[in-house]
Amino acid sequence: MSTWCERCGGSLAEGDHAACEAARRFEPPRFCPECRRRMKVQVLPAGWSASCVGHGSRRSPA
Repeated sequence: MSTWCERCGGSLAEGDHAACEAARRFEPPRFCPECRRRMKVQVLPAGWSASCVGHGSRRSPA
């Protein structure tokens, strides 16, 4: 379960993250939702990939 916002890194339990959710439709995640670490993000013409040191890689939906 996600604890942290993938865009701003803030706690999902605090504040309104509606703007973050809207932006995430067009942007890759910047923070790991499990540990709040900043992820290494690579944007490609066909999508994106993001990797967290502790939780591995994620890719954009096909």
